[in-house]
Amino acid sequence: MSTPISKLLEETPEDQILDNTLRPKEWNNYIGQEKIKKNLRIIIEAAKKRKETPEHLLLYGNAGLGKTTLAYIIANEMGANIRVSSGPAIEKPGDLASILTNLSDGEILFLDEIHRLNHLIEEYLYPAMEDYKLNLVIGTGPSARTMEIKIPSFTLIGATTRIGLLTSPLRSRFGATFQIGFYELNDIEKIIQRSAKILKVIAEPAAIKIIARCSRSTPRVANRLLKRVRDYAQVEGKGIITKETAQKALKLLEIDQLGLEPGDRKILETIIKKFNGGPVGLQSLAAASSEEEDTILDIYEPYLMQIGFIERTPRGRMVTKLAHKHLGLKLKGIQNSLI
Repeated sequence: MSTPISKLLEETPEDQILDNTLRPKEWNNYIGQEKIKKNLRIIIEAAKKRKETPEHLLLYGNAGLGKTTLAYIIANEMGANIRVSSGPAIEKPGDLASILTNLSDGEILFLDEIHRLNHLIEEYLYPAMEDYKLNLVIGTGPSARTMEIKIPSFTLIGATTRIGLLTSPLRSRFGATFQIGFYELNDIEKIIQRSAKILKVIAEPAAIKIIARCSRSTPRVANRLLKRVRDYAQVEGKGIITKETAQKALKLLEIDQLGLEPGDRKILETIIKKFNGGPVGLQSLAAASSEEEDTILDIYEPYLMQIGFIERTPRGRMVTKLAHKHLGLKLKGIQNSLI
């Protein structure tokens, strides 16, 4: 009954409704990322005093760390409406023009996965960000002409997991850029406590610590694991999340004490068994492990590097001694250390 971490990070329609309930609406309820919160509050307060819209903001970091939540809090603090879209959803210049011309003064446009915005469309975004105008080309060939459309002043908040894929001209047009990092264990525990209270489920402190350790330092994973453990407690237990209940539920999900799931272990074991511990290139690793390259880059590798299980070298990825020890790798095979 394995639950791939990509699924724990993925938002389904049902989870989106529940996650919106768990999503903090104001600074006081947003746990962690203290330096980023302080900087953002200063930017917002300064803009409010000048009676201006805040500068365009770029948020980057791994999936599930709270980029979307921050965008909603910024909108709430500004008392502004927020329009949400994503890079892949904007397929042609007309789509972008429709979104921008329907904005009102002071509104916030949140573009998720902005690194996947078509480069041709990106060119139309530059004057919109700088001068609040659109330069559209009407017609083709000798009869083509340019039409300038003024648009309301707005704040663009871009979010990306792959900042390296953004072009320099686009990055330079953001007034401030913030990297959302992995969360401290104490902050993850506080997030789980808050979510358990909202979900009206009783969770013992020891159980919260176990779930937090398995949450990959990521709030979204923490909330999803809490919900899965809650389900187990309601079906197999007495509805209370105890230490034993949490251990049994996570073992059933095949998640170990560091939050590694079968996909993580498969990648580590592939490098060790098929490539003698590395180095190995991304394409070779993806082919040998039957995983997509983007999945390895965005989902598995960041956390494995964070806990020191994988190193990147000029020649490729290498598994560290810590990973060997954790997996219990011996000549006769691999023994996974589950909870």
